[in-house]
Amino acid sequence: MPRYRRHRQTIRLPASICCPSRLILWSRKIDYALLKLVHVSCVAASYTFFFVRGIWMMRESPLLRARWVRVLPHVVDSLLLASAITMAAMLRQYPFVAGWLTAKVLALFCYIALGVVALGRGSTRTVRIAAWIAAQVVFFYIVAVAISRDPLPWRILWS
Repeated sequence: MPRYRRHRQTIRLPASICCPSRLILWSRKIDYALLKLVHVSCVAASYTFFFVRGIWMMRESPLLRARWVRVLPHVVDSLLLASAITMAAMLRQYPFVAGWLTAKVLALFCYIALGVVALGRGSTRTVRIAAWIAAQVVFFYIVAVAISRDPLPWRILWS
């Protein structure tokens, strides 16, 4: 470790300061862990809120029309998307390069479309409920792909 003299006092610097690459790797791990925590928390919040809004839709609750109910999902989903893009860039895994990430992105578009039908654009209540159930199936597929990093996550069950 290098030594620096300052006012007749020897100061020993940590190895991470002496070697910037170690500092970058150390901070990157912390940043990624924090980012993943934010991402997973947003996933849980987004799904919970989608599930509750689906129940409110089936019960025709006036809460579904409250301003905070219309705004909060967009805030959570924007944070979720931003954390996902940042993690993909940090890992250097991109859609249409990594198969599992391509599957997640395509399933995400399907989930969004089903969510739009389920929570407002469906012509009948039956169509909205069917879309709500289908969206949940797609959501759990996305989670399974994320955990297994395999576009066909059920293959793990048969291995």
